Amino acid sequence: MSAVLGGVESAGALAHPFFRHALLAGTAIAAAAGPTGRFLVLRAQVFTGDALSHVAFTGALAALAFGYDLRLGLFAATIGVALLLGVLGRGGRADDVAIGSVFSWVLGLGVFFLTLYTTSRSAGNGGAGVRVLFGSILGLSAGQALTAALVAAGICAVLIAIARPLLFASVDEAVAAARGVPVRLLGFVFLALVGACAAEATQAVGSLLLLGLLAAPAGAAGLLTDRPYRALALSAGLAVAEVWAGLWIGYAVPGVPPSFGILATATAVYALAWLVGAGRRSRAAAASNRVEAPG
Repeated sequence: MSAVLGGVESAGALAHPFFRHALLAGTAIAAAAGPTGRFLVLRAQVFTGDALSHVAFTGALAALAFGYDLRLGLFAATIGVALLLGVLGRGGRADDVAIGSVFSWVLGLGVFFLTLYTTSRSAGNGGAGVRVLFGSILGLSAGQALTAALVAAGICAVLIAIARPLLFASVDEAVAAARGVPVRLLGFVFLALVGACAAEATQAVGSLLLLGLLAAPAGAAGLLTDRPYRALALSAGLAVAEVWAGLWIGYAVPGVPPSFGILATATAVYALAWLVGAGRRSRAAAASNRVEAPG
């Protein structure tokens, strides 16, 4: 009976255009965020995603304050600042000192643009700032959903094209550079992809929560497998499944925002992956001890 009711609920959700738009955009955004986040984890640059979440809010507010589409501010700010982090860092990598410095500067700009936005004529659309913070995936139009899907497809295509050398540079940068891999250029290309992905994810889960969509599926995949390409694919699959689950939760329980449903599912999946990984490590340690024991 529960399966029948679930099928009816799913069919009812898909009957609504707004849900189909959200499903299209969310699937594409998650497919890009998963592997991008996996490389962030491998390159120890997760803090970059946190910084770009604040950049996304500041850029969107700047665009709104001057009367432009907030997506213009989102993409311009996140990609621009991501590249700036690479310039200030080492070898195209954003280090913690550069990130912290830019973080403080961006927060100051955010306060300025928030004040400018709330006192300007554009403040008549008072809910726009809230939508940027917490996402508005169920409010995307057909055109916005298609644009989000195309941008996400472009991110995935570039990431697939550079996956092999980027993986080499992420695991051992010095050896990769010695073998002729353009490590610095790859670093900048990857940071631009992270910036675009952050702007994309803001539309799904909001700037406050986008780090969760970038980091949680990637972290869970790393706990479940140590094979790099399998982890990349698993990151994408987990991210897509978590977005789908969050959308269904948001539809079935109207009082629950989809962004909360997505991140709650991502957190639960990460916790489950940690438990599975801990069990595997315990069994491996026990087997190692038995092998090393005398007699």
